[in-house]
Amino acid sequence: MLTLELTDQTGAVTQAEWQAAAAEAAPVLARAQAGEERYADSLGWLDPTLWGGQDWAGRAAALAQQLRGFADTFVVIGVGGSNNAARTVVEALDLPGGMRIVWAGNTLSPHAMNRMLAQLEGRSPVIDCIAKNFETLEPGASFRVLRRWLTDRYGKQEAARRILCTGTPGSSLEKLAKEQGYTFLPFPEPIGGRFTALSPVHLMPMAAAGADVAALCRGAEKMAAALRRQPADENPALQYAALRYLLWQKGYRAELLSCFEPRMKGLFKWWEQLFAESEGKDGRGLLPVTGEFSEQLHSLGQFIQDGTHILFETFLNVKEQQASLSLAPDGVEDGFGYLDDKDFEDLNRAAFAATRTAHSATLPCVTLTIDRVDEENLGGLFYFFQFACYLSAELLGVNPFDQPGVEAYKGWMFRALGKPGA
Repeated sequence: MLTLELTDQTGAVTQAEWQAAAAEAAPVLARAQAGEERYADSLGWLDPTLWGGQDWAGRAAALAQQLRGFADTFVVIGVGGSNNAARTVVEALDLPGGMRIVWAGNTLSPHAMNRMLAQLEGRSPVIDCIAKNFETLEPGASFRVLRRWLTDRYGKQEAARRILCTGTPGSSLEKLAKEQGYTFLPFPEPIGGRFTALSPVHLMPMAAAGADVAALCRGAEKMAAALRRQPADENPALQYAALRYLLWQKGYRAELLSCFEPRMKGLFKWWEQLFAESEGKDGRGLLPVTGEFSEQLHSLGQFIQDGTHILFETFLNVKEQQASLSLAPDGVEDGFGYLDDKDFEDLNRAAFAATRTAHSATLPCVTLTIDRVDEENLGGLFYFFQFACYLSAELLGVNPFDQPGVEAYKGWMFRALGKPGA
């Protein structure tokens, strides 16, 4: 089970203050556990069985098996909340036997687009255009390019067999799918993009890659069952949210999420979007930043130790390493004899412990520990962060589910491109 631990040699936050803050936030927890009516059109994720669960997991797995009968590559056309969760799972797990995943629709760079197309040469692809309202430029432009690519190679009928569309029922994307004979999957209307990790939006690409999506949904359901019944003094999501708000009140303005397991770096983009887009409003919010350790200890580590004290750190710790590699001596005197017969896990653990000790002398440090990196734990982690983000934004006094700032650049961009009505 996921656990939280505070390590703070600076004295900025005491355990008593933390517990008092959590107790004070108990009414916010109670409202969130019940599901607030004012957010009814955004809380489709709160019960992970509604748009995830074993039913949707089974559907995704069955469709993935069908696609593998004639295709070996699955192209995900999506940006931000439409691809980050799936990308987390694909990059975190070793998934033999699944389809190769290619990411598209997340850039407007011609160089990146041409590089993406080059990955499809010699492959047998299917594409999944993921767009809630099918107005976002990046996936729309990429879908046009990839539709033409498929039609040029396979003809219109076979290309249609290789195209999936994931959009809101009743949207222009569903209309297009019906007209052209594409397979259509639902983008749940009562869930905003950044909260869709446990819905068909991401279950389909995860299943195509070979992930056990049933286990992922099971982990989310277990986490939801716990977080929606635990009281304030036992609820890790509230404890995390209350600590974040307490540190905001004390003048901290950024949270660094760091991890000594490189395969978890895919989670960073998902986590950054979840908290930045949910909390960054009305001149408020903690800036979410991330650190890939131990690599960035040789760069970002300098700022953490001696730079402006604006951030606190959350370590994502994995209890079980699930791999082993021994440093056996080879008879060469290289100055590293003290490592003889140690395992890389020993080195990684020592680096983590030393870093936490050093950093906690400068800034408050939280350690969030999960048992292992697998589908069930990732499902639980997705739900934990989503629920904690809901609580954290509520404590901060902002709407967790809108994103007015994101729309500002889109208006200028659409006008520059001559979009009708922009």
